[in-house]
Amino acid sequence: MEGWRQKKRPECLEKRFEFQSYEENRDFLDALGDYCEKVNRFPDISFGKTYANITIRPIENNEKEEISKVDHDFASKIDFLNRQQEN
Repeated sequence: MEGWRQKKRPECLEKRFEFQSYEENRDFLDALGDYCEKVNRFPDISFGKTYANITIRPIENNEKEEISKVDHDFASKIDFLNRQQEN
């Protein structure tokens, strides 16, 4: 989970992904969108021409509203999707 920052208020994981071109960014966002629909989990996303900011908040059924292993696993999967797009 290289590059992810865990914030305490509000509790979340954040990472900025940078790309060489708009097309690379769009490919990543398309892959991320497909994956999110498949697992029915949706991070907050903001993006520009060559970057995407991803924010993961605790899963909804987490009573303490703390980042959990499930959230870290979701972040790792997003990293994996990014690496696939690079190849």
